[in-house]
Amino acid sequence: MLSQKITNLLIIQIIMTKADIVNEVAKATGIEKIAVQNVIESFMESVKDSLAKDNNVYLRGFGSFIVKKRAKKTARNISKNTTLIIPEHNIPSFKPAKVFMNKVKGNVK
Repeated sequence: MLSQKITNLLIIQIIMTKADIVNEVAKATGIEKIAVQNVIESFMESVKDSLAKDNNVYLRGFGSFIVKKRAKKTARNISKNTTLIIPEHNIPSFKPAKVFMNKVKGNVK
């Protein structure tokens, strides 16, 4: 029983929310939280608008927000035994920079 509780505690993941990022940036820069929040919101809106216009966003040393094109394909609805056609569409994607990947892997010098 005790080992199960310990295992459950170890499974908990630590996540960072937008509010956590705002707090961390505000603390590191000394800028008010509301100003930092406005900047982060504007950044995210700019990225979304750019991707919606089919333009990629490249941030050197961080990564690229890119638009991937998915081809038209056929799918099956097995509960109704019917065929569906999924049209060609775009999806947003993020490709981390090499520096970013190395830091996450723990290989930063």
